[in-house]
Amino acid sequence: MEFIPYFVTVIIFLNVLLGFTIIFLERRDASATWAWLMVLMFVPVAGFIIYLMFGRRLSRKEIFTWDKKARLGLLAAVQEQLRAIDNDEFELKHPEVAPHEDQIYMHLKNNDAVLSQDNKLDLYTDGEEKFQALMQDIEKAQDHVHLLYYILRHDNLGRRLGTVLRKKAEEGVSVKLLYDDMGSRLLSRSYIKEMKRAGVEMESFFPPLIPKLNMKINYRNHRKLAIIDGTVGYIGGFNIGDEYLGKDKKFGYWRDTHLRVRGSAVHNLQTRFILDWNQASKRDILYDERFYPLFESEPGDSAVQIVSSGPDSEWEQIKHGYIKTILSAKEYVYIQTPYFIPDDSLLDALRVASLSGVDVRVMIPNKPDHPFVYWATYSNVGDLLWAGAKVYIYQNGFLHAKTIVADGVVSSVGTANIDVRSFRLNFEVNAFVYDTKLAGELTDRFMDDSELTTELTHYLYEQRSVWIRFKEAIARLLSPVL
Repeated sequence: MEFIPYFVTVIIFLNVLLGFTIIFLERRDASATWAWLMVLMFVPVAGFIIYLMFGRRLSRKEIFTWDKKARLGLLAAVQEQLRAIDNDEFELKHPEVAPHEDQIYMHLKNNDAVLSQDNKLDLYTDGEEKFQALMQDIEKAQDHVHLLYYILRHDNLGRRLGTVLRKKAEEGVSVKLLYDDMGSRLLSRSYIKEMKRAGVEMESFFPPLIPKLNMKINYRNHRKLAIIDGTVGYIGGFNIGDEYLGKDKKFGYWRDTHLRVRGSAVHNLQTRFILDWNQASKRDILYDERFYPLFESEPGDSAVQIVSSGPDSEWEQIKHGYIKTILSAKEYVYIQTPYFIPDDSLLDALRVASLSGVDVRVMIPNKPDHPFVYWATYSNVGDLLWAGAKVYIYQNGFLHAKTIVADGVVSSVGTANIDVRSFRLNFEVNAFVYDTKLAGELTDRFMDDSELTTELTHYLYEQRSVWIRFKEAIARLLSPVL
């Protein structure tokens, strides 16, 4: 038993050594550094294993590649729009969009997010309606179907989609289905084999070396995209699973937000899918004009930028878009998010907006799908209350929408939550839209949802028990690594 003190000393020394050599060499964010140091110090040995699974940074080497012709074409379009803005020659279809030209410029400059102004957008907040529309569009496909989802389940909805995809593949349509390996870890091999036998090409994002033992808990592809024949696209929060149809008793009704897109923004969705597919597959998609068909007439007049972000990027582009939207608002900012764990920059933006007289409202769910994250969310919304913002707790099931709308003009719909994981650790994609019609629809949906909420007042927030406050404090302390 005499060796025990020496063993403990060695463990402590190793933890300290790991703290200096791994954390400080890899981390740039001070709050994340301290959070990981706490994990290493208070959970010896196991803390190091947790760090290997959750804490390692992703290499900054370029992981999304495409052929030179396509890249040059994209850069040329970006440079042309940047030049036009710099020379005051940029033509906007609607004058109400002009005050937001600087935000358009930011996304162009830092994310190569070309602005398209010929889009028609359909808004879906119900899973049955969204998937019915998606499957109808897939049924009409003549050339290709490209799908990317974080979660793909072998349940009733997964089988319904699988039946439609197999049918189209057997008809000769090129069908590609990309899913995240961690998010879809319960997907059965029989489902994959059945799909591949029918001619559906399937790939998983960041798969493990050993099946079912994926050590890359972080850096997941959280995007949800669908592109049909290069003319119709989908982007938003719905994954493929029965719970997204409100059939999970734990969550009840599933309230989410998704966009159906027709217009040139579909081409930008297509590019995002191809880049992701080429990362995951050995069978790269090469540039082909059939993926970018010309429209005989303009489907609509909504202005859209498709903005991507991920741990491979130098900037947190979607977060910057959120902050810019918030700080540009003069009248109101309405946010719906399942998780509210902002970093200081975004929280400060919301505080400044609220203290400046902007009507800031945040809606979060009452039913947590991740309890620890929920307590961190509940802790953060308290800060907004003191700044004069309003917080609503959705009571009609689970709120999974990731939307922001401001002043009846600017809005964002996509996959990024208001949390560190979405901003720094996951691969995300959002549509930033400059359009009064969609902004009006999102504002109306927010107001309708508000009728199904409980407002979190100062009084109610102060009634929290000591136990709840303790859970909030621990969750908030570790929120930089959640």
